[in-house]
Amino acid sequence: MSKNLYLFAGVVALFLFTGLVLTSWNQTLLILNFALVSSIMALGVNIQWGYAGLFNTGVMGFAALGGLAVVLVNSRPVPEAWSAGGFGILAGLALGALTIAATIFLRRRMGKGRARSLATVALLVGGFFLFRAVFDPAVDAVEAINPTIQGNLGGLGLPVLLAWPAGGLLAALAAWGIGKTALGLRSDYLAIATLGIAEIIVAVMKNEDWLARGVKMMDLKERPWPVPYEVSLQQNPRFLELATNWGFDPVSASSVVVKLCYMVMILIVLGLLIWLSERALNSPWGRMMRAIRDNEDAARAMGKDVTKKHLHIFILGSAVIGIAGAMLTSMDGILNPGTYQPLRFTFLIWVMVIVGGSGNNWGALLGGLLVGWLWLIVETLGPMVMGGITAGMAPGPLKSHLVDSAQHMRLLTMGIILLLVLRFSPRGLIPEK
Repeated sequence: MSKNLYLFAGVVALFLFTGLVLTSWNQTLLILNFALVSSIMALGVNIQWGYAGLFNTGVMGFAALGGLAVVLVNSRPVPEAWSAGGFGILAGLALGALTIAATIFLRRRMGKGRARSLATVALLVGGFFLFRAVFDPAVDAVEAINPTIQGNLGGLGLPVLLAWPAGGLLAALAAWGIGKTALGLRSDYLAIATLGIAEIIVAVMKNEDWLARGVKMMDLKERPWPVPYEVSLQQNPRFLELATNWGFDPVSASSVVVKLCYMVMILIVLGLLIWLSERALNSPWGRMMRAIRDNEDAARAMGKDVTKKHLHIFILGSAVIGIAGAMLTSMDGILNPGTYQPLRFTFLIWVMVIVGGSGNNWGALLGGLLVGWLWLIVETLGPMVMGGITAGMAPGPLKSHLVDSAQHMRLLTMGIILLLVLRFSPRGLIPEK
């Protein structure tokens, strides 16, 4: 226990040192909030891998679905777009779902053979062309509505805080669909399948402008309660007086206040998730999941439905990732599908879990805070460090190459940290008990 306390105290000291010496408190709080949200994603991956041994490399896709939920829940509907083709889009999607359902029903009712194969192909091809005949004109009509600032259907216009659980629900629904088809695969094939499906999710978000404006991005006007707007704070006479009395610049002070509000809300969600995760891990259900992870054949012999339990854990972990994705998007105030990259939303989260210690919720939290801090602080300090290293070098191609490579120092840093942990503490900084 004392070792764990020392590790967390060391991470707290890193953030304090960052705010006091390396950067401003505004930048430090930005790094801290990023690390806290990343820790929630690490908890989701730890639930899947640490509890059940499911190798999910599609973290990016579930985080993207969480971000999409913010747009669908919070942005205001566009009445002109709905009148032009909104209901046509819904009808097309319903036809697509009906085609898939009819195909599944047909294959279950008909016996194996050439007739079933021909009927399946005919139904899928016919359903596809019918779907496109209804869906495509409606999409063109919606995307033609004021495309510079809209071109999409909009959302429900509800408070943005409701988007956080909605992000978890949307990711959970996607995980159910993925799990029903992919969880029967071997672990390495499951990793390939989830990575490919995540890329498909992001590709759809990029190209379907009617959904969330694609690469044109969505600017979210509302912020979660009780986060005030920075501009409103800067126009508040009482706040300006307090900032002046404390010796703060009003612009910096308002930014710090907003980030502190986000930090409190993230900590509430994080604390609730850790409490629930710890209770689940130490319950009979948690012991059963670890038994299935350690020996699936023995668990099956005891009468456990391993595939069903894997589906449950896959859905739970994905829901947690979706919640974190929604929180990140609402904190950024913008949805940009181009920012969803496997390096940031899959590889980095896995490094957090491995460094912290898979199978241990507190290890996932520690890894998220430590690696999240390193990821952003190295990006900030990398050019300065490289500038100092190359200060005595004569101008030339080598110096130019090193200076231009400074932005990649955080990749090198992540690799070194991962190698050191795997060499000296292969089970992570806080191993599973």
